[in-house]
Amino acid sequence: MQQAQTIDQVQQILSGQGYVCGRALATVVFLSLKLGRPLFLEGEAGTGKTEIAKALAAGLGRRLIRLQCYEGLDAASAVYEWNFAAQMVAIRTAEVSGEAAGAAGRVALQNELFSADYLIERPLLQAMRPDERGAPVLLIDELDRTDEPFEAFLLEALSDFQVTIPELGTIHAPEPPIVVLTSNRTREVHDALKRRCLYHWVDYPDFSREVEILNARAPEASQQLSREIVAFVQALRTEDLFKKPGVAETIDWANCLLALDVIALSPEVIADTLGAILKYQDDIARLQGSEAKRILDQARASLDAA
Repeated sequence: MQQAQTIDQVQQILSGQGYVCGRALATVVFLSLKLGRPLFLEGEAGTGKTEIAKALAAGLGRRLIRLQCYEGLDAASAVYEWNFAAQMVAIRTAEVSGEAAGAAGRVALQNELFSADYLIERPLLQAMRPDERGAPVLLIDELDRTDEPFEAFLLEALSDFQVTIPELGTIHAPEPPIVVLTSNRTREVHDALKRRCLYHWVDYPDFSREVEILNARAPEASQQLSREIVAFVQALRTEDLFKKPGVAETIDWANCLLALDVIALSPEVIADTLGAILKYQDDIARLQGSEAKRILDQARASLDAA
């Protein structure tokens, strides 16, 4: 299991998992590990926020636990649930066998029903339990999809790294998990939660870094094709689109083009594969006809100028 003692080692650990990042991001990741502070990553969808947690877990040899946030997520769904179906079976079995008869039998049955045997652990509770590899990496993904009551609960959980189950008591993490929170900024996350974290805005990479990312994630692509792909996608991001393509779409598109044995971009190839980089029909319709050729010419001109 690797350890991150310096910022350079953080970059090496991430790059070893195919994640290319700059010095600023590597620094905040290092500080998060060093100080034991949650890391809050904000940015557009597809810029690689989730992948940081995955790369960290793989590079450090830790278990990855992911809490995917959604509207209506509550503390019970995030922490634990009781296995109601199994509890009902146990109750009926006890009634048939007579084990539930009398006060002592009922108390024994209740103690059994609310024991760890019937507890379904959800991500936040799982993250409180390190294994032989150490504390896990807890990814709280797309926090902006939840509501303020869940944020308030999360604030307490991340402050003390403990959760309370009324039937079992308080469970405290003997070793705090490595926490990564992400947000696509569809709404503002409360300042109180952000203050508990180290913050970093994950932006779209510049041309050279995105080429480097593509080389790491789609190494079969030729250098010329990789540069054309990145130049075209970066030109697309300057257009008035409903959803600009992220780095994830750049990688997906490169893999699609490789599957089609494409060696160079053309308006026809772009038209046939737009669904890999644009996810809304209005955006795809905008690039039909001469628009794709215009943007491709613009991208090639920027390559020639470089």
